[in-house]
Amino acid sequence: MNEIDKRPMKISVGSQLHVRRIGMWAGCTVNMLVLACSGSGQPGSESGGIGGSTVATGGNTAAIIGSGGVTGSGGKQGVGGTSATGGLPNSGGAVSSTGGAATGGAPLSSGGTLSTGGARPTGGSSATTGGANATGGANVTGGANATGGRVATGGTNATGGKTSTGGTAATGGTTGTGGSNRSGGASATGGAAAGGSATGGATAAGGSSVTGPCDIFATGNTPCVAAHSTVRLLLSSYSGPLYQVRRASDSKTQDIAFLAGVGAANAAAQDTFCTGTTCTISVIYDQSGKANHLVRSKGGAEVCKHQDLEAVANALPLKLGGHSVYGIKVTSDDNGGCTPPAGSEGVGYRLDKTTGVATGDAAETEYMVTSGDAQAYNSGCCFDYGNVETDDKDDGAATMEAIYFGNGAGWGHGGGSGPWVMADLENGIFSGSTNAYTGNTSVPYPYVTAVLIGRSGGTYALMAGNSQTGNLTTMWDGARPSGYTTMKKQGAIVLGTGGDNSDHGRGYFFEGVMTTGAATAAIMNQVQANIVAAGYGK
Repeated sequence: MNEIDKRPMKISVGSQLHVRRIGMWAGCTVNMLVLACSGSGQPGSESGGIGGSTVATGGNTAAIIGSGGVTGSGGKQGVGGTSATGGLPNSGGAVSSTGGAATGGAPLSSGGTLSTGGARPTGGSSATTGGANATGGANVTGGANATGGRVATGGTNATGGKTSTGGTAATGGTTGTGGSNRSGGASATGGAAAGGSATGGATAAGGSSVTGPCDIFATGNTPCVAAHSTVRLLLSSYSGPLYQVRRASDSKTQDIAFLAGVGAANAAAQDTFCTGTTCTISVIYDQSGKANHLVRSKGGAEVCKHQDLEAVANALPLKLGGHSVYGIKVTSDDNGGCTPPAGSEGVGYRLDKTTGVATGDAAETEYMVTSGDAQAYNSGCCFDYGNVETDDKDDGAATMEAIYFGNGAGWGHGGGSGPWVMADLENGIFSGSTNAYTGNTSVPYPYVTAVLIGRSGGTYALMAGNSQTGNLTTMWDGARPSGYTTMKKQGAIVLGTGGDNSDHGRGYFFEGVMTTGAATAAIMNQVQANIVAAGYGK
């Protein structure tokens, strides 16, 4: 719309520590917190060894805790052979410990409570210590790139089995996020390749087994072309970061990942990065694979020409399935007109050049999770998420198709006092075939699922529901308003403003998706069940 996470051995610095390694002794010297040993391997690391042939720790200050073996040998003398090690004493022979408690000295932890090397001795003739493909969990192993698998050798050739390093479900730690739980480096980044500048395991290596809404949409032949969220994973195969934050003190940025095996955002990484300063959300990454990432709007071409603000990164805290995360709080320009003083602009995100988004009268589906709490919305124009003009101006009726949420009675309304889920189709906000259809009822829930299904050929549907429980309710399913029968969609994406950058609306945004094709009510209710299962506010 226009305008308007065995007790520890005590070792002193400089002392000599001798350990038995497969028929020979190796002398070790304690230097600071690093246990340096002679022999065929290099020091290992917390998550079953992540470093490789040099210092297998992902950083110069390797953690002394757990390395899948102090020297992580199992090197050239028995790597996955009959006495395949994965740890100096008890190394995969008759004694069943190859990456468990007895692998690096009794008092040393070997990569996490679950890292046992399997229930029985491994490293046998087939050298499958911990499962042919056990790498610290199917996808996530103690950090962004800390897999404890093929690269986690703790020795030039030693892996304790060709692909296994730590047990059936070894994760290199109970949570093994590779962030604040030490991921192999002083800066706890989980390795240099942790998803750009992100710490805390920014790429959440290998995706997740958690099913997301986009997995459901794909089963209905309506695949996601845009999927945005700062709170959770929306597509199981996605392995990138969810969003990026910018630090006010030095303008540095950091990508924020999701927690592997869980899917919730790793908000603790944000908290650490932003300690002592303010952060804003600088990028909302597209999880669909289309690279339709959102950044702050540059400004309208005709009105509201100012660049919009980035949302304050910690302004909207919430619980999601027991995990602390942050949503996006869209604030509004309440100064009137479109000439706010610096710092008073509204929050808005946009991408004009997109890939795969519907244009013309092509069908699409959009949904977002927002909030119907009274402080969350207003009657200003326009808190939108969806398809808008590519030129940042009002190009007339039917040139946009976005979900509007609020109680903007002056533009359109439903039954009751609002808020309502409506369609911003440009030059009109509609609750049905008109802008005053009272069968579209108010949805004042703390968390609201808002849906717009735009079909080809002159019909569309609006659905809404409580994101914490129950199914969706169809608020409208029928003809488009007069003058909007054939759509002229242009395919840009907006969050928080109208198509021409009108930034007077406010709202809360937690997740949103755009697809190609019109989803069925059955698919939408499966998506709704997935949203409810995520545990908003719990």
